[in-house]
Amino acid sequence: MNERTMMAGPIDPDFRQRGATRRAALGLILGTPLLGACAGVQNALTSNGSQQAASGPQQQPQSVGTGQVKVGLILPLSAAGNAGVAAQSMKNAAEMALAEFQNPNLQLLIKDDAGNAQGAQQGAQQALDEGAEVILGPLFAASVPAAASVAGRGVYLLSFLPESDVTRIIDYASGTGKRSFAALLPENAYGNVVEAAFKQEVSRKGGRVVAFEKYGADRSRAVRNVAQALGSADALFLADDGDAVVGVAEALTAAGANLKRVQLLGTGLWDSPRVFASAAMQGGLYAAPDPAGFRAFSGRYSAKYGQQPVRTATLAYDAVALVAALARTQGAQKFSPEVLTNPSGFAGIDGLFRFRADGTNQRGLAVMKVASGGGQPVAGSPKSFGA
Repeated sequence: MNERTMMAGPIDPDFRQRGATRRAALGLILGTPLLGACAGVQNALTSNGSQQAASGPQQQPQSVGTGQVKVGLILPLSAAGNAGVAAQSMKNAAEMALAEFQNPNLQLLIKDDAGNAQGAQQGAQQALDEGAEVILGPLFAASVPAAASVAGRGVYLLSFLPESDVTRIIDYASGTGKRSFAALLPENAYGNVVEAAFKQEVSRKGGRVVAFEKYGADRSRAVRNVAQALGSADALFLADDGDAVVGVAEALTAAGANLKRVQLLGTGLWDSPRVFASAAMQGGLYAAPDPAGFRAFSGRYSAKYGQQPVRTATLAYDAVALVAALARTQGAQKFSPEVLTNPSGFAGIDGLFRFRADGTNQRGLAVMKVASGGGQPVAGSPKSFGA
């Protein structure tokens, strides 16, 4: 991939005012017909649900708005189950962003990819044929290469990537004096990404890893090894979804580990009622967007559509608000790599974020504490990115 320069620039105030919040396994991809696509970016999204079968006939293309800048929005609107539900909620959020942004010069070209790669490729081609300058979507990782092959250019991830969680929570723990880290992670794709980020960040902060294990279906050996080594650690990093991480914590306790004498650390996957209800997890710290932004967004969404949005809906809102802001302020270079990789970043519903030159992103996250009533903010989201 060609090296790209990064240029700082003003952040549109209309976009900055749109809020801050939480987590999603799946996310929108911001693709722009300007740069060569990076294969590593395409592998970064989870592919949960990418094999969804269509539950109904493919929805007809729609256009929303009358602006001069055309934007393709590719979603699995006719896919089965949760995918179709999420797609409709994200479509609503995209239209809401268009309605709330004052006089946007945008027209959304909405395409249904039915949750498969062929549909994504066709949707992207249709949008480009109709004059789209940027493509938002598709939702599933397996469909990204197909859509990118049509656009032929760069892919930027707007989704939540685990590296931001790991960096934030390890930085915070280091800042409170934690130096010796143990970790117990799942043996899967998510665990592999988290492992690399964890080891890199602990090293960068001058800490040391005193115990590290990964587990599959049988976690007994891994749990036993970490439990035995925990006496030399002052922090324990656990990164798995709510049900699994509670099971791991309980297994560690059963193996003789005293989890109250170490600081439990985790990722945004901890943002789960199962975790909040667990006695073993109380007081644990995890990184996630500040929940205030999503609460405000959810209130407006519910008032408009009469139901709650899915958690991923904020990504669609932020994507549309971002391209509207860039179209208003950045002229002919609005979707250039220099503008998109502005190191100052952008502020959306889910807080501060910026795109990296390789197409991944960095997010400004809060630190939350596990409590029986839910996550409690311990440290707020940053107001700006460091160098």
